[in-house]
Amino acid sequence: MKKIFLTTAIAALFTANVFAFNTSIKIEDEGAEHVSHAVINRFKADFSGAKNVNWTVTANSQKAEFTVDNVKMTAFYDTRGEFLGVTQYVDYKVIPAKAQKEIAARYEGYDVASVIKFDTNSADPAIEPTVYFVDIKKDNKEMLLRVTPSANVYFFQQVK
Repeated sequence: MKKIFLTTAIAALFTANVFAFNTSIKIEDEGAEHVSHAVINRFKADFSGAKNVNWTVTANSQKAEFTVDNVKMTAFYDTRGEFLGVTQYVDYKVIPAKAQKEIAARYEGYDVASVIKFDTNSADPAIEPTVYFVDIKKDNKEMLLRVTPSANVYFFQQVK
């Protein structure tokens, strides 16, 4: 239960930024005053090859959108500068085949809109180091599913 709660809490932090509008401040210059010095230093150490970095600062997090080796990624840090995780869009084929079959059966008629891979460096064994969030759509319905590397599929959030 603790594992599900912690994963959900961390994922909710990034999905709020990915799938909803917010009143964040967009910062084009990574040295801007709204991004904490600790986060900038940590980001430079974590992603030394990052290019085209754009920062967004909210009350709960500091987010860097960037590219590494032509792959678009987003890194999340808390207000104290601690790394929370990194996301990137991936192909649907990377999630386990068993999970793909379960999604097709359980959500028949839905189309996969996108898949986001979320990696965290948490040392806590209760938190899965990698999870996938699959955005599915049908007519005017849209929802987000959480898929674990062991092919477990969970409803995560109704988007529309």
